Parts: sequence; structure tokens; C-alpha cells
Amino acid sequence: MAAVLGLGMLLWLVDFVLRLQGAIALFSPLLAQIFLIAVGVGAIAVIAGGIYYLRPFFRPRRAAAPQVPEAKAEAAQVALSGVEQQVAQIQDTVARTALEEKLAALKTDWQQRDIRVVLFGIGSVGKTSIVNGLLGDLVGTVAAPLGTTTTATAYPLQVKGVEQVVWLTDTPGLLEASAAGPDHETQVRQLATDADLLLFVIDNDLRQSEYAVARSLLDMGKRVIVVLNKADLYPDDELSEIVEKVRSRLAAALDPADVVDVAANPQPVRLITGEVAQMEPDLWPLEQRLTAVLRTEGADLLADSLLLRSQRLGVEARNLMQAQRHQAANAVIERYQWINAAVVAATPLPGIDLLATAAINAQMVLELGKVYQFNLSIEEGKDLAYAVARSLTGLGIAKGVMNLLALGMQTTLPTAIASRGVQGITAAYLTRIAGKSFMDYFTQNQDWGDGGIGEVVQKQFQLNRREQFVREFIADAIAHLREEVSVPLDLPLQLKDLPPLDNAPDR
Repeated sequence: MAAVLGLGMLLWLVDFVLRLQGAIALFSPLLAQIFLIAVGVGAIAVIAGGIYYLRPFFRPRRAAAPQVPEAKAEAAQVALSGVEQQVAQIQDTVARTALEEKLAALKTDWQQRDIRVVLFGIGSVGKTSIVNGLLGDLVGTVAAPLGTTTTATAYPLQVKGVEQVVWLTDTPGLLEASAAGPDHETQVRQLATDADLLLFVIDNDLRQSEYAVARSLLDMGKRVIVVLNKADLYPDDELSEIVEKVRSRLAAALDPADVVDVAANPQPVRLITGEVAQMEPDLWPLEQRLTAVLRTEGADLLADSLLLRSQRLGVEARNLMQAQRHQAANAVIERYQWINAAVVAATPLPGIDLLATAAINAQMVLELGKVYQFNLSIEEGKDLAYAVARSLTGLGIAKGVMNLLALGMQTTLPTAIASRGVQGITAAYLTRIAGKSFMDYFTQNQDWGDGGIGEVVQKQFQLNRREQFVREFIADAIAHLREEVSVPLDLPLQLKDLPPLDNAPDR
């Protein structure tokens, strides 16, 4: 429609100029000729000017250097910032320094924006031959053969159409039987998880071990190209069948185009004449796919890799922080269990009054909350302490603890302790179970979980009733009571000495 309208306007303009030129010719033919020449010159000038100013639109556009997508770059920066904050809170100097070094390396990689391509696979699948071929085809002849790989080595590539330097890393084989095998495998797996792009080299259909490794990396979010090497060893129909099998096994997570077959180091072929011919390496399918992926996905590979590595480093930092918090929380629990033991033993009650000890436990809750970075009010601390105390009684755990400790003191010590000593030890033990339950609560972001408070308390009771632990706990408790409270510890313990326990149901 626009073309028809433009053509119509052009015809009207020509007709108008000719009519005007004819009108001028009635008065002066010479002037009419001058007018026509002037119009022609003006038209040429307009066309030339238009071409000059519009020439950028007609130039072939150069491929823009890959830029990291803003959303992914922002997510990566947020992840890095979060990791920095977590690392700063780690108190262990050695652990914090190690994480700071990893964080610094991550930032350096982000600034350099080099793309790291790692070849990996089991031994003898031809990874080194592929590296040799890629280096020779893409950047020139290699001065000396690389040989069998025993340590990871990186080589720079400059791929046409890719602005960044591409580092091609050859790695030792996975699943090696030698003594160095486990160390090699750890090194290779670390390189694989840090890579931007992986070339997973195989020489036949996927073995179970290879499939497990490939799936784990794909599930992690790594970008993978599967390279079936030694294609020259198979007839065409068998080769096609193997390729299709590999594609079908990884179909849920991998584009079929990301499975290619190559012959990096073809075996010599004996001709009919008896002569032996050495075939040329055929890496073209890999070169074509590798180049296409680096050109179209280079920026995404960098951003995805940075985000994934940041998340992994964040998990490592969180685990260290969690261990640090657990250590601090256990120290708080141990302190309060002996405080409760001393208070109860020094001022014995008619029974183990859990609500009375809950008043002390409320302060323990506040301190545990601070360890896990939750600021609670004293009323919130009391509510939590009383809730756990009621659960300990209602579930029969308090009575079970009394029986457990009585049995332990009768069978493991040459002498036993008096009734108020039993009360003190029982109070300490119940405080421990309560404290461990609070640790679960805070670890789960102030949530008791689907099973509620009762399930958490029961779990902690079961975890802390092992015979060896009970014996050690009783001995430790007696040592604390001897030191802190004047409690007679040489009276034989009889079952009749055990105080009543609120008629709680036994479980």
C-alpha cells in the first residue's frame, strides 16, 4: 500500500513539473529549459543527500560483542553481595580466608569475562586428541603433542566471531583405577562445576557411570555438549544408532544438536592395494556446534556460570555459618542445663516442676534466638519455653527421662545420689532436650515443621537416650553438682527416692 501511494505521489509530482514547465514555455522557451534543468539538478541533490544520510542503515551490521543479560547480571551481583555478607560473619579465620579467596577468584573471572570450556570423560576416550585437533584447526599448529593428560591444562583459543578468549581445558580421565584416580576425579569434578561450557567426551553409548555424571551436571544447570569420539571405528548405520541412543537418554535435558560425533585421531586404514592410509581427523561437527554455541550463548554462559558458582559458594558459606551457630547454641544449652541442675538441686521441689525450670529456659530461648539472628521478646521466650515444657510432660518424656536416668545411675556408678541430686540431673537433661528442640525450631526459620512441636521434642529425646551418652551425661552432671552445689552424693539411690511426676502418661 505504501509503495503504491509513493508511486502515485511521484507521478503527480512529475506531472506538476511538466505542466509548470509548459506554462513557462508560453512566455519564454529559454526560461522553461532553465527551469527544467534546475528541477533535475535539485532532484539529483535530494537523492544524493538522502543516500548520504541513510547510508548507515544500508551497511552490513557487525555482530555485537556479547553482553551479559541485565537480569542475569543483576541476579549474579545480588548473589555475590549476599555471599560477601555471609563470609564476613564467619568467625573461623581459616574457613573465612578460604572463602574470601574463592570469592576474589569469582570476582576476577567476572571482570575478565573469559569463557572456560572443559573437556572431561573417562580415560582413553580421546580428550587430548580432540584438544590437539581444536588447537590445530582453530589457532594453528601445536608445537609438540600434548600426550596423555595427568593434570588439567588450559589452552587459549580465539574463536572467530567470539570476542572473549576461550580457555580450552584438558583434564585427566574420570574413574581411573590408579592410586591418583580419586585425586584426579576430585579435580575434574571441580573443574566441571566451575566451567562455563562442558565437552563430555565418550567413545560409545553412555555407560551407567557416564550417564550418572552427565545427568548430575545437567541437573545442576551446566551447559553440556556430548562428543562421541572415535566415530571412524563404527559403520555408518551403527554410528547413527549410537548417536540416537545417546540423544534419547539425555533428551529431557539436552538438545539433540548438542550430541555430535567426531574422529579426532582416526585409525590407519589398509587399502585394497595393501597400502596403509592415515585418514585426516574429522572435528567439523564439533567445531561447528562449539562455534555456534559460543557465538549465540556466550553472554548467557558467563552469567549462568557466575550465578551458579555464586550460589554454590553461598551454600558453602551458609553451611559454615550453620555449623558456627550450632557450636555457639550447644554452648548456650550446656550452660543453662547446668544452671538448671544447680538451681533444682540446691532448692529441691516436691517434684520436677517443669514450669518452674521453664522460667530459666525462657532466658535460654532468648540467647539461642540471638545466635540464629532472631530477636525475641521476653514474653515470646516464655511462651516457647512453656510450650516445650508442656510437651515434655504431656508426651510422657519427663517421666521417661526419670526412669532412664535412674537406671543409668543404678547400673553405671558405684554410688548414687540423693533425691535432690536426681532432680537436678533430670532438670539438666530435660533442659538439654528443650534446648535441642529450640535449635531445630530456629534452624527451620522459627517453624516446628509439619509434625509440630511434639514431633521435634520426641525426636530430640530419641537422639539423646543412647546408653553411652546417658552414662557420660550422668557422670558429667555429678561432677558439676559436686563442684557447684552442696549435695550429698554418697547415699544409695532407691526407686522410692524418685520424686513424683505430675501423673504424666508414660510412653
